[in-house]
Amino acid sequence: MRILMLAQFYPPTIGGEERHVRNLSLALAARGHSVSVATLWHKGEPEREMDQGVRIHRVRGTMQRLSPLFSEKGRRFAPPFPDMETMRALHRIIKQERPHIVHAHNWLVHSFTPLKLWSGAKLVVTLHDYSLLCAQKRLTSFNEVCDGPALVKCLRCAADFYGLAKGPLATLANWTCGNAERQAVDMFLPVSQAVAQGTHMDAGRTPYRVIPNFVPDNISRLRDDDHELVAQLPQGEFLLFVGDIRRDKGVEVLLNAYARTGTRVPLVLIGRIGSDISPHFPPGVIPFVQGWPHEAIMSAWGRSTVALAPSIWPDPCPTVAMEAMSMGRPVIASHIGGLSDIVADGESGILVPPGDVEALRATIQHMLADPDRRHRMGIAARQRVVKFQAQTVVPRIEQVYRELLGEQPSQVEEAEKTGSYAETPIHIH
Repeated sequence: MRILMLAQFYPPTIGGEERHVRNLSLALAARGHSVSVATLWHKGEPEREMDQGVRIHRVRGTMQRLSPLFSEKGRRFAPPFPDMETMRALHRIIKQERPHIVHAHNWLVHSFTPLKLWSGAKLVVTLHDYSLLCAQKRLTSFNEVCDGPALVKCLRCAADFYGLAKGPLATLANWTCGNAERQAVDMFLPVSQAVAQGTHMDAGRTPYRVIPNFVPDNISRLRDDDHELVAQLPQGEFLLFVGDIRRDKGVEVLLNAYARTGTRVPLVLIGRIGSDISPHFPPGVIPFVQGWPHEAIMSAWGRSTVALAPSIWPDPCPTVAMEAMSMGRPVIASHIGGLSDIVADGESGILVPPGDVEALRATIQHMLADPDRRHRMGIAARQRVVKFQAQTVVPRIEQVYRELLGEQPSQVEEAEKTGSYAETPIHIH
């Protein structure tokens, strides 16, 4: 198959979504497909390059030229509406790549939907967040979990999140283009049950299938124990949190719970610190607020005692929990968002009510006091994480492509073996 990925960012811009798109692209290319990626250009990046057999096209957009709209110069997001300059660039790429499948991962899809009929391609959209309904993508309102969209509430919330200049426009454009997206998409792939529910997949006739994010099959071997940052970790036992050190990630709850445990086991925090968290931490907390290479983080998981993911917002599908599990670590996580799909409560970890300081405190204490239980849960975590590895997830995505094209697996495999897939007819239905 010829597959074109649409993603607003791609490495060297790094984040969970970017890592997922790259891992998926490389895995599909390794399975014999012709894979290309269209992504937004940022200063210093080449317009075209090859990434282990994947063709990368970096495109420009008019909105990205408007610097005052973006707080991070290195992350100029796609808008929630079609960008004409980006559309023209995608038109050129589609003529060149002739994709059978266009697989979009964020608002860049809006610059493709006007081209879909002309392209003849089937459109798949992975929902990594709640942006189909929520302009700020997080399904939270004024730092609380949102109970559903309403025009006035969404306008106020977006104005608070983006500012008065951008918020109302983002909301109205997202609602309008979200409806057009639902009409154009052949299959949505929400990354968790929480995302499917939060975007009202069940409310209408929208075709969807829940398929999670994944980690590489060999991720437990992608570690660098000799990295200078790893040498700064505590000797012996320690609790570990990895992610943005922010209120919505549950860090404030975690710090309060940890302070009440009375334990001497250190709590290590690795991630960028947010403005809503005080930089003054209680005794026993060791913060690393600079960026860590992924290999060093995997080593940190491997040396940790218990992994912590105490989010208070419906985090769609946090791969940090998968990474910890792949290293055989039990996870204490909030019973919210995609964490409820990833962590098997009582088996590979413990789920606690989000925001419940006392429940988190008690669970940490019980876990630290029971090494045998930690060991059993660690073994169960390694077994469970196979469900979230490339070997399991990528074939499920591949099967969606085949179903949409009306191809039987044997036909596709034969075409790939003979190199004649370009002449294999596409059955649009």
